[in-house]
Amino acid sequence: MEELQSSLLRAHSLSYCHYSLTMYACIDLGSNSFHILIGEWIDGRIEIVERSSDSVQLGEDVRETGSISPAAYERGLNCLQHFKKLMDQYPLEQYWALGTNAFRVTDNAQDFIQAAHDIGINISPISGVQEAVLIYAGVITSLPVSEKHRLVIDIGGGSTEIIIGHKDSRLLTQSLAIGSVAWRDKFFSPKTSDPLLLEKQLDAATAASKAVFDGISIGVKKAGWEEAYASSGTVKMLAAICQAHGLEKGEIELAALQALKPQIIAAISGGGELPGLKERRRELLLPGLAVLVGLMQSYTVCRINFSATALREGMLDFMVKNKKTIAIMLHSQLPDVSLTDNR
Repeated sequence: MEELQSSLLRAHSLSYCHYSLTMYACIDLGSNSFHILIGEWIDGRIEIVERSSDSVQLGEDVRETGSISPAAYERGLNCLQHFKKLMDQYPLEQYWALGTNAFRVTDNAQDFIQAAHDIGINISPISGVQEAVLIYAGVITSLPVSEKHRLVIDIGGGSTEIIIGHKDSRLLTQSLAIGSVAWRDKFFSPKTSDPLLLEKQLDAATAASKAVFDGISIGVKKAGWEEAYASSGTVKMLAAICQAHGLEKGEIELAALQALKPQIIAAISGGGELPGLKERRRELLLPGLAVLVGLMQSYTVCRINFSATALREGMLDFMVKNKKTIAIMLHSQLPDVSLTDNR
């Protein structure tokens, strides 16, 4: 722990001493998508200079096999080779590559980590609670300071993180084994174009989702919350669909999702267009909808706001922002960041 603290405090001081070289990269290796964010520390704040992502779906079929599939393995390494080329273009002070749920549950995760090391990227797997800590830190970076308790959720491919916090303090921090890719593989396989069967699958997936979230509903109720925010591609997709059907930008209402259910099923069964839906997210629409609706029903969330900041921004905040944030991260025993040879 002392070694981690000295490393982080050193990173904090370097951000003031080497102004022209204070660039950082954060790599988020999710069960659905891989992301990289590169930022520069300028005048006490981070300016994002590069973003890239790829729908690797490392977690496909993991629920059934317990392993990263050969196809997903190859997609993942190809993506990391691209990320390494991006990183080599900048004089990075540090980078941090974090592996989330797929790295926690697969039996060949260490093989993938070694292959990534051979490419030049060192991956640190993190626990679900550690992931939740960083997600909360990232979400609140884009919000005004408030006395209100905030419910923050992030629906990933293999896990969903749930946090209730007040300012920088977390009152509840949970990670549950439910996500859009996992729910697709469990409830929507094999694929079908039968609208009646799709509706049955969606109803079953939603009921199962609610049952998972009910498992911590006592803690959620005890902590209490007044504002709700959600991050991730699943939530962004559903917010875009709601906006295309008349809601404010970034706003999701439970009543709207329930009213749109027939249109969503029709679009998936018939392969038609649905305003707000991007084609690359189509196969995750129904499982993502089931997970979010189940959560909103369980915790009586009528309205939730999309947060464009999450894990990656929390990682950046952790590395460079201030000692107070560093203390929060140290408390959760997060792994060390990596120095680069690009400086």
